[in-house]
Amino acid sequence: IFVQSQVPEHTELSWLLSTITPIGDLLRMTQYKEKSKKHPKNINAGLLNYPILMAADILLYQTEAVPIGKDQSQHVELTREIARRFNQKFGQTFKIPKVLLPKKGAKIMSLTEPKKKMSKTDSPQSCIFLFEEPEMIRKKIMTAQTDSGKQVKYKLSLKPGISNLLTIYSAFSDVPIAKIEKEFKNKGYQVFKEKLAQLLIEKLEPFRRKKKELENQQALLEKILEAGRKRAQIIAFQTMEKVRKNMGFRN
Repeated sequence: IFVQSQVPEHTELSWLLSTITPIGDLLRMTQYKEKSKKHPKNINAGLLNYPILMAADILLYQTEAVPIGKDQSQHVELTREIARRFNQKFGQTFKIPKVLLPKKGAKIMSLTEPKKKMSKTDSPQSCIFLFEEPEMIRKKIMTAQTDSGKQVKYKLSLKPGISNLLTIYSAFSDVPIAKIEKEFKNKGYQVFKEKLAQLLIEKLEPFRRKKKELENQQALLEKILEAGRKRAQIIAFQTMEKVRKNMGFRN
């Protein structure tokens, strides 16, 4: 664990990778298109080039596998393509990272608009934060958008709201959706939501408790971050030495 901005090799590598990345690849990124449409008056180079910085974050440490949600798969595929392109042009330099998608919960949708992915940049009511207070978790789940009818059934096209909540329940409980459907058959949405809210509260409580425990230990946190920075700096330095040499910047 470390602060990214304290390892300058991230931005250096990002710039170098930008010189071999076609702008067309960046314009095709779904997240760029969505955010440009949502904020048409704030379309900037930082937003467009973000996938290159993400690629630098990954490739700088010779990463072998990247655990991601489904919405990030396009960015990691671009990272893989950038690494392949660099290796072909300048010689073997980077490992090609594998994509690790979870079997459950690879894509969680918004609680308020279940046809959109859950995002912390949208309304606070649309997502559950890791350190959320129990009362707020319960409120958000109980008011989460569902669908007409009362049947707790996974039908993504017809019942996106309840299907999303079933996906969340399955991911946190490690219980197959079919078994959850059977458990809540004929019990209705309210009973299901109450159980889901309680499940999330119980699963997230250790994180909330640990955060509170660490908040007053500033010296310990700084020590952990500094140790992480030193470890990261060693790997980043080694990678950039190889990058510069292969690109002809350094003998």
